[in-house]
Amino acid sequence: MSAGNSAANYVGRFAPSPTGPLHIGSLVAAMASYLDAKVHHGQWLVRIEDVDGDRNVAGADAHILASLQRCGMAWDGDVTWQSRRTGLYDAALRQLGDLVYPCGCSRREIADSQLSLTGRQAQALIYPGTCRHGLAPGKTARALRLKVPQSPPCVIAFEDRWAGHISQDLTDEVGDFVIKRADGFWAYQLAVVVDDGAQGITDIVRGADLLDSTPRQLYLQQVLGLPQPTYLHVPVVVNSVGEKLSKQTGAQAFDTGAAPADLLQQALLPAARFLGMALTAGSLDDFWRQAVPAWENVLKDTCASWR
Repeated sequence: MSAGNSAANYVGRFAPSPTGPLHIGSLVAAMASYLDAKVHHGQWLVRIEDVDGDRNVAGADAHILASLQRCGMAWDGDVTWQSRRTGLYDAALRQLGDLVYPCGCSRREIADSQLSLTGRQAQALIYPGTCRHGLAPGKTARALRLKVPQSPPCVIAFEDRWAGHISQDLTDEVGDFVIKRADGFWAYQLAVVVDDGAQGITDIVRGADLLDSTPRQLYLQQVLGLPQPTYLHVPVVVNSVGEKLSKQTGAQAFDTGAAPADLLQQALLPAARFLGMALTAGSLDDFWRQAVPAWENVLKDTCASWR
């Protein structure tokens, strides 16, 4: 059994954004989280992360849920939608109190302030604290930011079940970060932390593209007094030029209404191979019977935390 949570209290989740149908990259993340819950005899929840209203595609949430069902991935309990949970985010904002302040800086202004930076700092938009002690002259509030401790630096470290030890200096590498955006939508960092806490999520299995944001979420968990889940970030699928497979890079839907046998051959088996499982199933039932012990073997071979 994993060094994470025991089978008795394991609660995992898959939390897609309804910006279009699932592609093979999102199927990999769904499969890994589903199988991890099954290996640990835990619960697997589904949450639709539709808090970003400008990016949502009408009907995408229904298509996502139908695709999961057609793949044989049944979730526990009711599906939740972030757009119906904004009261929880308002309550979290009130709890954060003086740690939150309005910011009037644009991304362009933040980028311009870092032209003299080199190395790792130059590769990310690190907020310089312009509005930390009040809006700069001539600025109007655009977003809400959360203060990160300055002295001593706020270093967040954790053990990822796949990637191992991860450490990030939020003060030096991130700065005060946005929890409510200039367009009025709640930022992913706050919404995901509040939702995971409210739903009792103990184990988060998702793509490695979100690994860099995890320290911000851990910091939010600390200041909100929420439990820290265990994390496992699986590799992400990339396209022919090395870009993460996504809707923005032209990823195509894997579920176009094909027969179950085609869905198995064209999507499920390739996703399993990407995760290190060599399966030869002839049906969906065969696939999942083989996939659960196969995922356990992947964990034993790959994850240092497996015991």
